[in-house]
Formats: sequence, C-alpha cells, structure tokens
Amino acid sequence: MSRIGKQVIEIPNGVEVSENNGVISIKKANNKLEVDTHKRVKVVIKDNILAIEKAGEDKASSAFWGTYRALANNAINGVNEGFSKQLEINGVGYRATLKGSNLELALGYSHPVVYAIPAGIDISVEGNKVNIKGIDKQQVGQVAADIRSFRKPEPYKGKGIKYSDERIIRKAGKTAK
Repeated sequence: MSRIGKQVIEIPNGVEVSENNGVISIKKANNKLEVDTHKRVKVVIKDNILAIEKAGEDKASSAFWGTYRALANNAINGVNEGFSKQLEINGVGYRATLKGSNLELALGYSHPVVYAIPAGIDISVEGNKVNIKGIDKQQVGQVAADIRSFRKPEPYKGKGIKYSDERIIRKAGKTAK
C-alpha cells in the first residue's frame, strides 16, 4: 500500500485540472503542464480534490500509483507557485553573464562555456549566484545539474559551481615533512 498514493491532492484556487484519456492537464493563467499516466492509474477529480487510484491489483499498478500522484502534485505546485534552484559560482575569475538567451560562464577554461537556456526556464544572475526558475520541477533540476556539471566543486579549494545549500567537504592538502 503506497503511503504517497493514498494521499489526495487539494487543487488550489485558480488552477484548472482535467483528465482526458489518461492525460492530466493542469492550467493556471498562461501556465500549462500535462502528466501522461498511460492509463496505468485511475484519476478522480471531485470538489477541488484530485485523487489517484490503482487501475488494478497487479504489481505494476501499485508501483505507478505513488509515482503518478507525486508527478501530478509537482505539476500542480509548479503551475501554482513554480520551482527554483540557486547555484553559487566560487573561484577567482569565475563568473556568469546572460547574453540574450544564453548563459555564458567563465570557469577557468581557455574558452567561455555557453549554455543555451531552454524554453520555459528563467535564469537570472546576481553576482556569483545563478537563479533558475520554472514551472516544471524536473526541467529546473536538470538545468541546474547541467550547469553544475560544467565545473563541479573540487574538495581542496572549493572552486567550481555548487548548489547554494550544498556543503562541500574539504580535504587537507599535502603537508611538508
């Protein structure tokens, strides 16, 4: 029995939720997300409550029950409030700038790293901090992970790109005899 799947989702005011042929559509103003359940679960919408139920008693149905409930909840929260991640750039000469629809990063390489910002993502740069915002939780996390992968933080001096809430465990360098 899934503890997550059993929980119902309250639909906030102003958010429209509809289900058509296994696809849950969530809309608010000009934001729209869809969750395709591939008819693996039953969707029940009643009185501003969204409930996900198992389609059958097989093992696969139980496995997808909590997953699709979590995906639907993330879509509702994303359309209503949005998601954000913050990255910090540490290192001498390391910096980020926005140039049109690209994020240009100077990370100690012989060339600047240019990252094309995908549709649906807003990026802002304030000093050494990069703020990533969007309505799709998976996409926001993937963009943050992609940017971080250009120069992961190293354990000796802590240089690189890290999440703002990430703690880098530092190592001691070589010691002289």
